[in-house]
Amino acid sequence: MDISRGTYGFRFTEDEELQLCVLYAAGYDCITDSSYAWDGLERTDGPLLLFQYTIAGEGVYESNNRIHRVTAGQAFLAEIPGPHRYYYPAGAEEPWEFLFLLFRPRLILPHWRRFLREAGEVPKLPSDCAAVRLARMIVVDAEAGRISDPLIASSCVYQFVTELARMQSSILRNREAWPTNIQLAATYIELNYSQMISMDQLSEQVGLSKYHFIRSFSASTGLTPGAYLTRIRTENAMELLRGTRLSVEQIAEQIGYSSGSYFIKAFRSLTGLTPGEFRSGGESLIYRKLFFN
Repeated sequence: MDISRGTYGFRFTEDEELQLCVLYAAGYDCITDSSYAWDGLERTDGPLLLFQYTIAGEGVYESNNRIHRVTAGQAFLAEIPGPHRYYYPAGAEEPWEFLFLLFRPRLILPHWRRFLREAGEVPKLPSDCAAVRLARMIVVDAEAGRISDPLIASSCVYQFVTELARMQSSILRNREAWPTNIQLAATYIELNYSQMISMDQLSEQVGLSKYHFIRSFSASTGLTPGAYLTRIRTENAMELLRGTRLSVEQIAEQIGYSSGSYFIKAFRSLTGLTPGEFRSGGESLIYRKLFFN
């Protein structure tokens, strides 16, 4: 996908009745002059959020008393105004080629800050990941004049930010990337969910202290061990509710709960339905299965 050098700004009239994301600017640049420099405390066009992704060469991003050399495949994320600087370093041998997006924080700041907490200010992003592909598309569409009204612009911003969040969530849940002992613990839960499993049992299985195990498991999977166990039990319960005539009490016993009432409470907390409502459909949609994040 070819991108032409240029910056495209958007100043659509805001509709007070509609809560929309605001795209401020998008563009592509190729810098060869060390006079290129921005100071986040001196800018007057904020509040803005900046996503800048390096395609080739490198630049420098300074923030929180740390200096980052931002190379191909890396982005930096900055809040404007803010205590940061980014610039093209003197003596650099290659042009700094990058694309960037600027948008107002309204509606998207929680997603943005969550991604920052999990990925850091200067994350490594594959050039073919959905977020980077979408950023390229936004710049190309801006050049072609296809971002022609505030609704289209809002859709672009929200889709981009949610792709960032979704990508980080996927990384957390990429089983192959989990430490070996966490993979073993997850497998143990999946094979033994029908038994009463304690955290002491699980931590002993993988040779970690209980505290370290819970912290490591949560960091790798995005779920506590207890929540993961509930997820596995609920998924198996859904199959039994739809595929058998077993009573709720029998299903509770089969998936490892000590009583039907405890099973009903756990099932409802995750699905929003009681096992009976899920089985019959009641006044709601008849689900074969529910998917969770």
